[in-house]
Amino acid sequence: MANIPTPHINCDNKNLIAKTVLMPGDPLRAKYIADMFLTDVYEFTSTRNVLGYTGKYNGKEISVMASGMGMPSIGIYSYELFKFYDVDRIIRVGSCGSYDKDYKVYDTILVSSAYSDSNYAKIGFGINNKVAKPSSNLNSLIKRKAKKLKINLKTGKIYSSDIFYSAFNDRWKDIHTKKKCVGVEMESFALFTNANILGKEAACLLTVSDSFVSKEALSSKDRETNFNEMIKLALELA
Repeated sequence: MANIPTPHINCDNKNLIAKTVLMPGDPLRAKYIADMFLTDVYEFTSTRNVLGYTGKYNGKEISVMASGMGMPSIGIYSYELFKFYDVDRIIRVGSCGSYDKDYKVYDTILVSSAYSDSNYAKIGFGINNKVAKPSSNLNSLIKRKAKKLKINLKTGKIYSSDIFYSAFNDRWKDIHTKKKCVGVEMESFALFTNANILGKEAACLLTVSDSFVSKEALSSKDRETNFNEMIKLALELA
């Protein structure tokens, strides 16, 4: 087992990180969550400007830390949090592109499973399955909390992609039709894989930031600061 701090998290005391971590991709979204929603906040890591904070929400300790973009990045950070900092659960709060006309910009999605053609699980852990699942317990709690808060929460299978740009512009239609994926992001499959192999819990909440169907899209500033419904749901659960 590696000592702490780890190569990617410059925190030398695991007690400075809460048992529950919210994980957006963007470091600035992590800072936004800490500044806007938490009290008694302190920064526990800033390596490579991937920011992590711990504070209190309604008196309960919670941490928020960025994952960066893509499965290799969230794979590193979530693994180190689970394995070396004794974090019990990570809730990804991210964005996705919609493949389905019924999943519109600003909709909040709870990921029911993540399909990927990535080799992350196979090369890392000898797992050949191309679908990774979140914690059923966490998902059930999130659904109940959303109902209590009167949040219109949608659920669906997501495609976790290794790439953002592609020469095959219509491939998403096959993934939507054949794999039954309602949208695309780049992290959930690795997060769920790490949680499952380490005996931890993970869930993923996504806000639709753009649509492959309607072509509507949010700006980078909107993505940073306007996902409050999803963030509040994750915080209330934690």
